[in-house]
Amino acid sequence: MKLSHRVLLIACLVLPFAACTKEEAPVETVKAPLAVPANDDRQAWMAYLSDVVNRNMDGIQNQPFVYMVPSEALPDFADQYDRLLEKAKMDVARGIIAGNLLAYGGHSSAKVGDLVVESFKDVEPNSMKGVKVLFIGNAADSARVQAAVTPAGVDYKFVEAK
Repeated sequence: MKLSHRVLLIACLVLPFAACTKEEAPVETVKAPLAVPANDDRQAWMAYLSDVVNRNMDGIQNQPFVYMVPSEALPDFADQYDRLLEKAKMDVARGIIAGNLLAYGGHSSAKVGDLVVESFKDVEPNSMKGVKVLFIGNAADSARVQAAVTPAGVDYKFVEAK
C-alpha cells in the first residue's frame, strides 16, 4: 500500500511539470516580393499592387485607397482611365484624413503619373498632412509626381515597379 501511495504522490508531483512544456514561438515566413507582371493580366497586376501596398502600410490603420491604371492596350482604355481619374479627383477633393494611404500604380508609369498630377492639381496646400501617397512606377516619373503632391503636405513614398 505504501508503494502505491508513493507512486501516486510522485505522479502527482511530476505530471504538472510534464504538462508545462515550453511552447515555441511560431516561425514567421517572409514572402518574397512579387515581380511586375510581364503582361496585361488584370488579376496579376492587382496581386502585384496589393503586395507592394501591404509592404508599405507602416503607420497606416485604415483601408488604403488603391488606384490601378489599366493597360493602354484595352479597347476601352480611355473610358476606364477617365472614370478612374474622376474617382481619384473626387476622393482627393472630398478630403483624405491623416492615417490614410493613397496608392497609385499600373501598366504605364507615365499614365499613372498623369493620374496623380491631375488628381492633386486643385488640392489646398497642407490640407493632407499625415496622409501617405505611394507612387509605384518608374523613377523617371517620380519627380513630377512628388512635385504635384508635396504642396498638399502628404508623406510621399516612391516604389520602383520591378
